[in-house]
Amino acid sequence: MPTNRASAASAAAAIRRMLKDGGSSEHAAGMQWFFKEETKSHGWYTAGLRRAARQCRRELRKENNLEFLIAVADQLFSGSVLEEKVFAVFLLEKLEAEFGDREFKLFESWLDRISSWADHDGLVHYVIAPMVAAKPARVSSMFRWAKSKNRWRRRAASVALIRGARSKMFFPEIGKIFDLLCSDRDDMVQKGLGWLLREAAKYDPERAVPYLMTIRERAPRLVLRTACETLPAAVREKILARSQK
Repeated sequence: MPTNRASAASAAAAIRRMLKDGGSSEHAAGMQWFFKEETKSHGWYTAGLRRAARQCRRELRKENNLEFLIAVADQLFSGSVLEEKVFAVFLLEKLEAEFGDREFKLFESWLDRISSWADHDGLVHYVIAPMVAAKPARVSSMFRWAKSKNRWRRRAASVALIRGARSKMFFPEIGKIFDLLCSDRDDMVQKGLGWLLREAAKYDPERAVPYLMTIRERAPRLVLRTACETLPAAVREKILARSQK
């Protein structure tokens, strides 16, 4: 059944009104402290936003198909308000088994709508990364993203592998991503790469710790320090001992 775009737009508009009316102006004022980029927020807390999104998803799926749900999320992720984008992610969270390559291509296009690390990490970590872990052939997109001029695509090249890294997947690919991004000076990209290496070190230390020893001389200090955060102190100190970057 084809998606009724007008109905999807109407549903998204109703959600936007709900988000505007249900936030906290006090919390919204404090949100800007977390972001370097100027961020529009209605002041929702994450737990409450996720509950509202799950309830909305149940209601939408009673009378509509998956394509309609995605269309509503697509409308919301086109907005400029943080909660609209995060709500879109929560509508789609944990549905990766129902998504295919067409949806993956759509979600990839959303990377060009990113305005902060919060909506980036929501989309990539909760929607794209599970799809990559479910179909490892999709990892080829990460190599392409790592070469992009768009900082958020380069960050996504790392963050999209985290779910797989937690299952001890993609270790060779993680090394290739490091090689592509290790000279990147963007702090958002460095933090994403460090996050990926940290998860690999936490869930697969037998391979990750020796690897960190081999890259410690060329890894940016921020990347290496982030990668070592969950390691025992003695191991962390050994890895960091000779890194001067």
